[in-house]
Amino acid sequence: MEPTLMEKIENGFTSLSPEEKFAIITHGTALYLSTLEKRLFLAQAKVRQFEETYGISLSELDARGLPDEADYKMHEDYLMWHHWADTAEKLMEQVDLLQPIGTQGLYAGEALHVGN
Repeated sequence: MEPTLMEKIENGFTSLSPEEKFAIITHGTALYLSTLEKRLFLAQAKVRQFEETYGISLSELDARGLPDEADYKMHEDYLMWHHWADTAEKLMEQVDLLQPIGTQGLYAGEALHVGN
């Protein structure tokens, strides 16, 4: 049976030296953190947009409930608001987990000795 792509990547990674593994982890973390932070910015902006539109935070709206006169658009917005709030929360957790690795900086290792 042929190894899966994941197994091929894991096997290739485990065969690397500790310095190469560290360089890949620090570079990959920096790139991935950048992507997560962009997505987090978007999710937080969407949440703020709903807060500005309705003049209330989502937690306050959840506590009070939707007004009796809420129209179809507000119901749809309410669902999307929850989606973006949940997305922002999950992204923040991911960023918080990876931030300690990302703050270590990029490891250049032997790459500084390009002439070798």
